[in-house]
Parts: sequence; C-alpha cells; structure tokens
Amino acid sequence: MTVRTVEAGNVAVGSFLTDRGSARVARCAELVDALQRPAVIAEDDGQLLGALTYDVVGTDFEVLTLHCSRRWAGVGTSLILEARRVATELGCNRYWLVTTNDNVDALRFYQRRGFRISEIRCGAVDAARRELKPEIPLVGEYGIALRDEIELAQQLPLSADHSP
Repeated sequence: MTVRTVEAGNVAVGSFLTDRGSARVARCAELVDALQRPAVIAEDDGQLLGALTYDVVGTDFEVLTLHCSRRWAGVGTSLILEARRVATELGCNRYWLVTTNDNVDALRFYQRRGFRISEIRCGAVDAARRELKPEIPLVGEYGIALRDEIELAQQLPLSADHSP
C-alpha cells in the first residue's frame, strides 16, 4: 500500500467521495465542498483504497472526510498518520475533525489514535439537515437518531522548523 498526498480536485478522489455521499460535508453550521480540498490517499496497484480530505486554516488542520474501501485493514490508520505528518510539516498545532453522534465506530477509531472529544454541538445535525443539506438521514448507523456533532481534536507538537 502506498500513501501520498494529492491536490484538490483529484478526479479519482472525487469519484470515490461521490460514491460514498461525501462530496459535500456539513459541519460547524457550514457546507464544505470536500472535492475542492487536498487529500491523502492510499492505493494498492493503482486501486484507490481510501481517501482523507483536509483543510488548513491558520495552525488548524481539519480532517473533512475519511473513507476506506476496506475496513479493518489499516488503511484508515495509514491515512490518519500521514495526515498528521502533513499537519506537523505545515506547522499546524491543532489536528481536529467532526463526526456525528451515531458514528460509534469513528468515535472508537479516532480516540484510539489519540483524539479527544473537545466539543459536542447538540442539535447541530438537525440544523444542518434543515438549513444546509436536506439529504442527511434522520437515522444513522446502528439505528441511532442522527442529531449532534461531536468534535475530536489533538494537539500537535511544534516541529523544530516551526518553533517560535
């Protein structure tokens, strides 16, 4: 498996995310076009195994999407570690993301990789469904009502190149 970064607008990433309903991401009362963001991808023999799109604002590195074609195969972990390396290289000190209250697998995944719950926005998904993205389902994974955003974050160490 090869893991590398690609520029925003990558066609393969666009198709991959569109197939998974993640071309547009509603979070933090905003709708973001994930296809217009750079990505970290995992490939094997030219086949796309996973993609992580991200945004950098100031010293914050946000994971917008993370999808893998195979679960439990180490693809997601490889993407998260590479994205963390990119964030550190860019001088970011906060590495964060938003998931939803129904996504218990993601909550487990990210916490096992050092992320901590930093904020819960009760009713944020309900508001996003009304105001930004009506196709958000009412019920998510495991039959759990999809209502809230959960933000997870971790602090990144300052690299030697970006220390004050």
